[in-house]
Amino acid sequence: MRNFLRSAVLLSLGLLAFSAFADRQVTDQLGRQVTLPDRVDRVVVLQHQTLNILVQLDATNTLVGILGNWKQQLGDGYSRLAPELTRLPTLGDLTHVDVEKLVALHPQVVFVTNYAPQEMIDQIQKLGIAVIAISLRADNQQQNRLNPDLADEEQAYSEGLKEGVRLIGEVVNHQQQAETLIKATFNQRQQTGNRLQAIPASQRIRVYMANPDLTTYGSGKYTGLMMAHAGALNVAAAAVKGYKQVSMEQILAWDPQVIFVQDRYPQVIDEINQQPAWQAVDAVKHHRVYLMPEYAKAWGYPMPEALALGELWMAKKLYPEKFRDVDMQKKADAWYQHFYRTHYTGSN
Repeated sequence: MRNFLRSAVLLSLGLLAFSAFADRQVTDQLGRQVTLPDRVDRVVVLQHQTLNILVQLDATNTLVGILGNWKQQLGDGYSRLAPELTRLPTLGDLTHVDVEKLVALHPQVVFVTNYAPQEMIDQIQKLGIAVIAISLRADNQQQNRLNPDLADEEQAYSEGLKEGVRLIGEVVNHQQQAETLIKATFNQRQQTGNRLQAIPASQRIRVYMANPDLTTYGSGKYTGLMMAHAGALNVAAAAVKGYKQVSMEQILAWDPQVIFVQDRYPQVIDEINQQPAWQAVDAVKHHRVYLMPEYAKAWGYPMPEALALGELWMAKKLYPEKFRDVDMQKKADAWYQHFYRTHYTGSN
């Protein structure tokens, strides 16, 4: 009996040891089958959207390296939400990686953007490191394109965000946190939409998203979808595919009623208010140029807080009478306490 127990214990220990190092397979958002260790706790992130999601999944303890321009991409104040990021090595960006630094960090997984160069992905994989590409977009034809031509933007970005958050959560073994984030995101989006459904298309407010150097977002990007869910019409949707520079003459022709500027580009507000050419635009004449709060991420790719809070904030700016009872400060603070584990201290 004693020998039997001893053998059973040894067998159990052997199985535990095997399971600790067992591999698993996931499919990334380029449709690639990727083999991962059973437990992933050493991650390098070379995409700011994925970095932001990992922070909200409370998975920053898995990070060993991040992209070099994360502050520029996420905003100067982002380090307040995740101060540990300031102590991490930086080793690349969306389209390149420092291989020597990467090898020294011994990561199990590297997250990259869906349009990362194939040679960059191959370079990392040849080191024996798993690569996971994230697009936050569900489409089977143009997974690796920066500016896609999407037949159904709603389906592509809504389902793509769910898929992306689930995939990131699965990679770092934070599946429960991922499902909680997804549920909170889409429940709030639905509540915002319920208040706007009676507004006909002919009465929706014409909006322009102003970025540096006269760049803007047109069709094929989440920004246009954000505007639609907030009850707005993106004036650039028909003329611009993806993200590109436009002319001042074109902006004057569009004559938007409202202009929004992302939190990470506050200098654009000054340019609009100070440059003479802008003064003829309806939004400028009527002082409807708004700097968005940090959670209203009107990026090309969707973020959970942009759908949940950003679309609500935008809708409240455009149709204040429909959202008089909504306290954005309280909404934002509740989200930040839950997903960033700190209070929201920004403006609305």
